[in-house]
Amino acid sequence: MGKVLMKGNEAIGAAAIKAGCRFFFGYPITPQNELPEYMSRELPKNEGVFLQAESEVSAINMVYGAAASGARVMTSSSSPGIALKQEGITYIAAAELPCVIVNIVRGGPGLGGIQPAQSDYYQATRGGGNGDYKLLVYAPANLQELVDLTQDAFDAADYYRTPVMIVGDGMIGQMMEPIEFKEHISRFALSEKDWATTGTKGQREPNIINTLFLDPAKLEELNFRLQDKYKLIKSNEARYEAFNMENAQIVLVAYGTTSRIVKNVITDLKDQGINVGLIRPITLWPFPEKAFDNIPSTCKALMSVEMSFGQMIDDVKIASNGRLPVHFYGRSGGMIPSPDDIIEKVKEVIGGAK
Repeated sequence: MGKVLMKGNEAIGAAAIKAGCRFFFGYPITPQNELPEYMSRELPKNEGVFLQAESEVSAINMVYGAAASGARVMTSSSSPGIALKQEGITYIAAAELPCVIVNIVRGGPGLGGIQPAQSDYYQATRGGGNGDYKLLVYAPANLQELVDLTQDAFDAADYYRTPVMIVGDGMIGQMMEPIEFKEHISRFALSEKDWATTGTKGQREPNIINTLFLDPAKLEELNFRLQDKYKLIKSNEARYEAFNMENAQIVLVAYGTTSRIVKNVITDLKDQGINVGLIRPITLWPFPEKAFDNIPSTCKALMSVEMSFGQMIDDVKIASNGRLPVHFYGRSGGMIPSPDDIIEKVKEVIGGAK
């Protein structure tokens, strides 16, 4: 199959169906509405079920039920809708069930606006709900990567028995780019879901999906098991792109569509005699800390560039571990950083071309 021109939200749906997703439960909110619209049309053609729930709370609990049966299931929303799903997400994480959750981020806080933002970084990487849990979080920067990571997300969710989140912003959901649906070969050796609640058929003991442990020792045992899982994910799944790092005077850290703007900045500044590198996290959690071990000696500072007021800067500081000063440039509320503004900030930090 050759390349096809698709909108980001629809590309997620197409990739999910190709990955074997057969259940989608959601509730409308811009700027991700084209995804459930696509699934409502295409899932029934692929022996799947689309259901628009009465609320985000209902939708995520339907995901819980479908995941418990071993089905490949997905939900999507945007910012405040994801906030409403947080109780269900922490239940799914505690029950060790696989599912894929898509957040096409809009400006906030509150109901905010429909323009793109990255101000849900904390929500995605710090759990968002109650208790000690994490999500594997992908942050694609273009639509081909969005398609590839969507397919990968279902495999990772099944392998680790955990919810996986895909975080994009309004731009990645609404833009159109040519994409190719390549043959997907799983990175994982996936096993039969012998834990699923599919009915005993008189051949085994019942499987029980539960997150209520009144015995604190049993609850702590669950938490130790989860932490062991998260250590494994942190060891295996941290992904990043390092761009133009050789002889960089300053390294910018940016993800998603903001990283595309930064790449234009790097080209413009190179013409002015200023060499700038980029570390682009592809996974927001686990954060790719090892990327910061290879920063060249020519680098004098780091700068986090975000469509938020600096939510990723904490992780940049932790990863750099005090080796370099960390600066910040960001916009918020749906305002997109301009290349000229980033260039001005870079020059301010390094004191002009050297």
